Amino acid sequence: MLERETHEYEKAILVGVVTQQQSEEKLNEYLDELEFLAYTAGATIHKRFSQKMQKPNPKTFLGSGKMEDIKAYVDAHNIDTVIFDDELSPAQQKNIEKILEVKIIDRTYLILDIFAQRAETSYARTQVELAQYEYLLPRLVGLWTHLERQKGGIGMRGPGETEIETDRRIVRDRITLLKKKLLTIDKQMATQRGNRGKMVRVA
Repeated sequence: MLERETHEYEKAILVGVVTQQQSEEKLNEYLDELEFLAYTAGATIHKRFSQKMQKPNPKTFLGSGKMEDIKAYVDAHNIDTVIFDDELSPAQQKNIEKILEVKIIDRTYLILDIFAQRAETSYARTQVELAQYEYLLPRLVGLWTHLERQKGGIGMRGPGETEIETDRRIVRDRITLLKKKLLTIDKQMATQRGNRGKMVRVA
């Protein structure tokens, strides 16, 4: 099931970096957009964190001091989710989750989650589910396992809902199945288009 209505807004914070390639002004623009996306997905933003760096830390994205600041804020304000403006590597996501002990989401998966909410046709739902599984595959080890008590919410629609019971083999099988399903739908749509063309010529 790809869709799940969100009745209560999750408490979230945003995280981004200022680099030589990305000014503080540009980061703020991106965080404004990210806040809108987060609200669309079902979260209210309580604070933004940013750090000036030459490049993101390959292990934890941010420096240790900033991570400590975020951890203190998360614990003090019962934050549910931390949303990063940049796409995190599987290793970064795993390391950050160990430190913060809350759900960690990046911009890419947030957008996929919104698509999962909005997908209406079978083809669209299948495409989104396939994209979600392909994103999750390298991130399965330890992915949000400390959140087993939580149900639903951002990032838990689609395959996220059953991530605790999945492993790489199951996900790979599901990806193969979804790709076959897309091919089948493609063929059906092509046939329907061909039939419509014949009807027009007859008319």
